Order: sequence, then C-alpha cells, then structure tokens
Amino acid sequence: MTNREILSALSEVIDPELGLNIVDLGLVYRADWTACGIAVSITMTSPSCPVRYELADCVESTLRRHFAEARSITVDLVWDPPWSPARMTDAGRYQLGWAQPSEKASSKFATPGAMSATHRWEH
Repeated sequence: MTNREILSALSEVIDPELGLNIVDLGLVYRADWTACGIAVSITMTSPSCPVRYELADCVESTLRRHFAEARSITVDLVWDPPWSPARMTDAGRYQLGWAQPSEKASSKFATPGAMSATHRWEH
C-alpha cells in the first residue's frame, strides 16, 4: 500500500457542508501506511464544526473498507496548523467557484463533482 492509495480512498469522503471531498478541501494533514497500520490526521475548516466526529468516523470506515488488511487504523483530529483555503487543491477551488477551469483543476484523487453516495450526508 502507498500513501497515494490512502489519499485516493479518502477522496470518497465528502464534507457534508461544502460537498467537496476532504482531500481536495485540504482537510487531510497526514496519511501514512506504516508497519503498524494506517495513521491519518485530519482537520476541519473550523474547530467548532458540528460534524467533526462523524466525519472522522467516516474516514475510519472508508479506510477499513478499502484496507481490510491494515493491522490498525488511527484517525486523529488536529487543529494545528489551523486550516485555511490555501490548503485546498486547484480542483477544490474550482468546484467552489474560486478558480477558473484549467488543466490543473482536475484532482489527482477524484473527478470534480463526483461523490460517493455512501458518504454524503443529507441535511
């Protein structure tokens, strides 16, 4: 397994408020495959995010589904450094209408606008 494969799996997890995957949104701070298992650190756009624990649970269940062979999966919520829009990918900015379309606007991990119905919450 590679860290890129972990990020690819995490691109299925959609932030319920913004409708973007957490990779393009820049919420994934660390994604490592080690001898002990998978270790992921994520943040939220705000420490007061009302779905922070649900999103962390969704990250863990997505990784378990993709990597059943992993000895352990650890998902840590971190707040330092604070999230900022600068962490977003070009594809994320484009999906929010913050950037013009370009060849760089396609995510390395997911097709813009694509969502996994399994991981999209309805309000």
